[in-house]
Amino acid sequence: MQFVRSGRPMTVRQQIYLAAQLSLPSIFAQISSVVMQYIDASMVGSLGANAAASIGLVSTTAWLFMGLCSSVAAGFAVQVAHLLGAKDDCGARAVLRQALVLSSVFALLLATVGGSISHALPRWLGGDEAILSDASTYFLIYALSLPFLQLHMLAGSMLRCSGNVSVPSILNVLMCLLDVVFNLFLIFPTREYEIGRYDILLPGAGLGVKGAALGTALAMAVTALLMLYFLCFRSPELRLWRRREKVVFDRTCLRRALRIGAPMGGERFVMCGAQIMSTVIVAPLGIYAIAANSFAITAESLCYMPGYGIADAATTLVGQSLGARRLDLARRFARITVIMGMAVMTVMGAVMYLAAPFMIGIMTPDAEVVSLAVSVLRIEAFAEPMFAAAIVSYGVFVGAGDTLIPASMNLVSIWAVRLTLAALLAPTLGLRGVWIAMCVELCFRGLIFLARMKWGRWIGRL
Repeated sequence: MQFVRSGRPMTVRQQIYLAAQLSLPSIFAQISSVVMQYIDASMVGSLGANAAASIGLVSTTAWLFMGLCSSVAAGFAVQVAHLLGAKDDCGARAVLRQALVLSSVFALLLATVGGSISHALPRWLGGDEAILSDASTYFLIYALSLPFLQLHMLAGSMLRCSGNVSVPSILNVLMCLLDVVFNLFLIFPTREYEIGRYDILLPGAGLGVKGAALGTALAMAVTALLMLYFLCFRSPELRLWRRREKVVFDRTCLRRALRIGAPMGGERFVMCGAQIMSTVIVAPLGIYAIAANSFAITAESLCYMPGYGIADAATTLVGQSLGARRLDLARRFARITVIMGMAVMTVMGAVMYLAAPFMIGIMTPDAEVVSLAVSVLRIEAFAEPMFAAAIVSYGVFVGAGDTLIPASMNLVSIWAVRLTLAALLAPTLGLRGVWIAMCVELCFRGLIFLARMKWGRWIGRL
């Protein structure tokens, strides 16, 4: 990142190398988070379709809360990227101190809201009576863990915006390993494993779906605290414990955070609201459809999470380039990262199409669920290149501080195209109709984002 901050010229090869250098650890971090979902899905899937459906029912609402936390983190992290690009480390630390306080307060309020609706939520979503209790418990535990999720997202975003992508990646891998360990002890009852000539007794709490939620929450809490340690004590640019630097709330910083984060938060709210509506469309199709939908979404995320990793790198590169007042370099990084994202996700889409039976078979032994999930996953494979264009372009726009129009584009796309088509196709084509609608909408969204990046005025100003 010193090339960007110092103003030294960069060749195209150096730009591609830097984009790849930042993208690869971030891709790895994104994939590791999906692996954690895979772990939960596989372990819970072994308990039966009802257990899987109970998690799938509330997963879109969980994404809504996660999206709101991500928006708060981005509102401050983009400012830090611009300030570091302008070599104003002191100003970046001032933003970080305010972010830690305000995001923590926001997460506590969000956890209170989540906990208060957890009992009624599964019934609001039209869930079957057989899964209401497990779904409610799972969401309650998730809601109570939101302060740790918020700190994890904020610390990771700040480290990546400073150019440190290795630590968040390593800690996300650790989170996956911890999730496996916690789940082994919390989901299943005490049991014996035969290894060679030895029988090993593995104690367990036998909590089922509740154990999966607790395992994930504990893994998140541990890694959030470690992420904060590396941010606040070890980061050369952002470590906070310095003399004469205190928390001072600055209206300009808060206005900028609101201008960047509010459109993103509104977009996540309405986007996830649309996903919740999609869940409402899927729920009447039955428990097998809910379970297949949940497993297919988890499997597909392995394909598109590299796109989000590259989008993280795009946000950092564009943000620091604009902070250094290098507009041409910001545009070049935008093109490089979008092309990179589309190339990677095209390959991932082909792999997903071929490996769909294996990917779903890992998570559930139920033949009917596997068959349905594989068929919808293969429909979605054709949308991955254009989905990549939308994901990475959005990361570019966030780095430029331009969030209002892209957020509006997302909303129009998912509500006007996806939900309308899903409502029309679901009664006759079932779950396959819902995923055909999703495929069409993602292709449309990618096209309009590419058009804006080429012809739109997206270079924002903080």
